Amino acid sequence: MNEKILVVDDEKEIADLVELYLKNDGFTVYKFYNGMEALQCIEETKLDLAILDVMLPDIDGFHLCQKIREKFYFPIIMLTAKVADGDKIMGLTIGADDYITKPFNPLEVVARVKTQLRRYMRYNSPVQKQEDRPREYDIRGLVINKDTHKCTLYGKELQLTPIEFSILWYLCEHQGVVVPSEELFEAVWGEKYLNNNNTVMAHIGRLRLRIM
Repeated sequence: MNEKILVVDDEKEIADLVELYLKNDGFTVYKFYNGMEALQCIEETKLDLAILDVMLPDIDGFHLCQKIREKFYFPIIMLTAKVADGDKIMGLTIGADDYITKPFNPLEVVARVKTQLRRYMRYNSPVQKQEDRPREYDIRGLVINKDTHKCTLYGKELQLTPIEFSILWYLCEHQGVVVPSEELFEAVWGEKYLNNNNTVMAHIGRLRLRIM
């Protein structure tokens, strides 16, 4: 394991703690206490995942997330003290894949990192042949291929994050059937759905904007 993880947090103790736990698990960590230095690292380094604090001294984590999504599709985890649903939805809408609030258990952060990386690697690596199920769907001009992790709409490629691809693939697999948000969340995220969880709708909203 030598995946490169970006950690950006202006609270030195938190950034150092996250770095320590990630390094202990074999990850390479690029740690910064402000957004501008992190942006330079993003441009110069091939990263596999980013952990971004929302409140930074120069540019906030939301803006940093948007800048990343202009060019890159590796997973982004927002790490912040903000707990309001509006902040969480904002992060997910602009391209974040997960959201952890402070205070947190460092082991949970490591577990979330591993979960996001597994999903990202699975959909961006050659897939071995599995059971006889469709590997590609062509639905009214939308073509999505699970082996290549490519999706096109009327011939134009859509740049989807791993989460967006997983959602769209699951919906295509169940075309013609109403898929409850609870079922979609548990299938894609692999976690128990909570009544106040707005994650699914935030990602669905972003996906709709991509295919409009």
